[in-house]
Amino acid sequence: MACTSTRPSRGLSLGDPAGAEAPEAATERERALAEENARLRKVCGALIERVESSGAAGGAPYAAFEHAVLLAEQVRERTETLHRTLDELGEVNRQLRNEIAVRVEAEQRLRESKREAEAANLSKTKFLAAVSHDLMQPLNAARLFTSALGEEAVPATSQRLVANIGRSLQDVEALLGTLVDISRLDAGVLKPDVAAFRAADLLDVMAEEYRQIAASRGLTLHYVGSSAMIESDLALLARVVRNFLTNAIRYTRHGHLLLGCRRRPQGLEIVVGDTGAGIAESQREAIFVEFQRADSGHDAQDRGLGLGLAIVDRIATMLDHPLRLASQPGRGSLFSVQVPYGRLPASPAGSPTSASASQGDLLAGMRVWVIDNDPGICEGMTALLAGWGCRVRTATSLAALERETVGETADVLLVDYHLDASSPDGLAVAAHLRRRHPALPVVVITANHDAAIKSLARQLGYGCLLKPLKPLRLRMQLVGLLGDGSA
Repeated sequence: MACTSTRPSRGLSLGDPAGAEAPEAATERERALAEENARLRKVCGALIERVESSGAAGGAPYAAFEHAVLLAEQVRERTETLHRTLDELGEVNRQLRNEIAVRVEAEQRLRESKREAEAANLSKTKFLAAVSHDLMQPLNAARLFTSALGEEAVPATSQRLVANIGRSLQDVEALLGTLVDISRLDAGVLKPDVAAFRAADLLDVMAEEYRQIAASRGLTLHYVGSSAMIESDLALLARVVRNFLTNAIRYTRHGHLLLGCRRRPQGLEIVVGDTGAGIAESQREAIFVEFQRADSGHDAQDRGLGLGLAIVDRIATMLDHPLRLASQPGRGSLFSVQVPYGRLPASPAGSPTSASASQGDLLAGMRVWVIDNDPGICEGMTALLAGWGCRVRTATSLAALERETVGETADVLLVDYHLDASSPDGLAVAAHLRRRHPALPVVVITANHDAAIKSLARQLGYGCLLKPLKPLRLRMQLVGLLGDGSA
């Protein structure tokens, strides 16, 4: 409210009319101001009441305003946090892009390294195949000469020397074959050639061969044959059974061995047992690992690499043939492989049949043509076959054979698959001669274990033997030709 003064105005008298009107005007203005002040107070109160009524129930004055301010502060803080997060995310994305670029570059280098490794593996496999073929040639010739010499009438001391040479050659053959097999398995280039055949075609010859080996170690081999038809890769399955038999002889000091068959619902189980040292439970998985051998029981002079059962495991896995091992330390072991049954559509020419080594005289007078580009092998084949009574013609090429056999015929052709680079392969040579002599039986002999070669030879009706050539298997093959009436 406005204050009023009690002092008289200077220059005005109390009786002056103008001096009397001034206080009245001041009072009127004061009253108006008071009324306006009151009105404004009411308006202010109404506004405050409306603001408070719009806030939370029971809230303090200006609660809504404070709440709005708090929300605005939270929005500001969260906006700043979001901006920081976006900045950090951008940095992470940048680092991730850099890391992806590094990984892409590393992956490219890995691809290049893999290609180089695969190329090196393939080159190694080709090199080993070539080297093994070159090594197999003189080894094959040596085996032929040794076998021929072993059948000659020589003094007992010389017979022992011949037997030792033969055993040493077998060791070399086994070591070389093992290294080549493990290399081909590692490179993934060993493909199975699955076909149906008689179990006896494989096991009869193997039993005869290992019966002689076991006898040289003072052991006996009991063989239980089978007439069942099975389906597998004959060469790879032979490698499995051979490794079983080799290990049985290696770890058996005295007693006997067993090679037999059991018919199971899922297939034929081929079993090899021994009365050797046995295998402890803790070693039964380790012996299937490369370069692992049983702790005891083998000959100290044995030159095995500990790869035999590793190869068996890989081949059985590739062929999907289950393996089984049962053993008791001190009483012996039993290894087996289960092979599915098969159907034999037709007996191919040159299929070996069951025969024994004593039937070699059946070959007397058999006319045999041999083509091999190695003169040493030709000479060894002549010595071996002539010892069985065969009449042999050998040549290092097709042209040479044709020159020497004008007007002649043969009962069987033995042809090497790999001839000189300038000459066709053994299959082409056989096809050429079959056009001139349609009934001529053919046996292809090769150091190449490629499944395609064996499959093609079988489709053409040819027999197929692998180097180093086992004389017993060759003899059984030739006797089989006589049994089939092909010769």
